[in-house]
Amino acid sequence: MLPHTSWLPAIAPWLDLAGLVVFAASGALAAARRGQTMVTLCFFAVVTGVGGGTVRDLLIGAPVFWIHDSRAAAACLIVAFAVWLTPERWWRGQALDWFDAVGLAAYAVFGAAKAIGYGVPPVPAALMGVVTGCVGGIIRDVLAGEPSILLRPEIYVTAAALAAGLYVGLGQIGVPLPVAATVGAVAGFVLRAVAIRWKLALPAYRGGQA
Repeated sequence: MLPHTSWLPAIAPWLDLAGLVVFAASGALAAARRGQTMVTLCFFAVVTGVGGGTVRDLLIGAPVFWIHDSRAAAACLIVAFAVWLTPERWWRGQALDWFDAVGLAAYAVFGAAKAIGYGVPPVPAALMGVVTGCVGGIIRDVLAGEPSILLRPEIYVTAAALAAGLYVGLGQIGVPLPVAATVGAVAGFVLRAVAIRWKLALPAYRGGQA
């Protein structure tokens, strides 16, 4: 099925690039913090950068983007080399979390836009935005031996859902797509940023006990 390009806003390439680069950086940083080799940094950067988009494309029947466009993998490798060459002090603190927050919001919107462009209905399209924004980080955590973000109560998937859901919802009611994309991405980032800053989390299941 050919994509309905009218649902891909003009800023879509920038959202795609932002998500790809910052997720690749978060993957490379995860490996760097563990004192890994340049090869491992590159592997983490590529897998984290393209992981969510790969799963999305397979599910919506689109050509896997980075197989057909070498610029995506090249960007991930460039980011890995940049992390390798920069001082460790540049990446202390919550650098990984902030990179991840930017990528989460941008990629969630782009994923939803691409899914709708391929004829996916609104609700599954929003879920494809969540998949795009979250799967790369999940793969990174698993490879790094960290608890998956899905198993932690902090607000993460919810931020991706907000970004993708707002974009799809606003687009459905006729809001110009660049505006819908900007609102969705900013809202998703703000929610994630607030969660990082004040360590907000969703309530955990308590087995029906008060």
